[in-house]
Amino acid sequence: MNKAILIGNLVADPETRTTPSGVMVCQFRIAVQRRFANQQGVREADFLNIVAWRQLAELCSRYLSKGRKVAVEGSIQTRSYDAQDGSKRYATEIIADNVEFLGSQQGEKPRADNPPPPPEPSGYVPDADGFTDVEDDELPF
Repeated sequence: MNKAILIGNLVADPETRTTPSGVMVCQFRIAVQRRFANQQGVREADFLNIVAWRQLAELCSRYLSKGRKVAVEGSIQTRSYDAQDGSKRYATEIIADNVEFLGSQQGEKPRADNPPPPPEPSGYVPDADGFTDVEDDELPF
């Protein structure tokens, strides 16, 4: 099984391009803090390359920017290529299957093409403990 789930912040704005066959691809890098602190008490971070394709690439390029917190679910992929100096290089990337936009970037203003969610229905008022009384006759089962 090859599955990665990561939560981190974008290090820079995403880069988007279109392949010669017309498929959109978006690449970005996130910083993910390690779980434990090092001997000096500092939590280090790993910087991971993320690749999103097609419609997910379009959404990422439209709504992500430097500093934005995201959750990425995908698979780890390693590829190799020959560098200009003739040496063999390896690249490890996370191929995103799902990207969740978490929170908002500090100081980010709502964009015209990204309206805020609609308000909650006015008829719904939960009790103090978070539950609403419902009659048995109102249940769908």
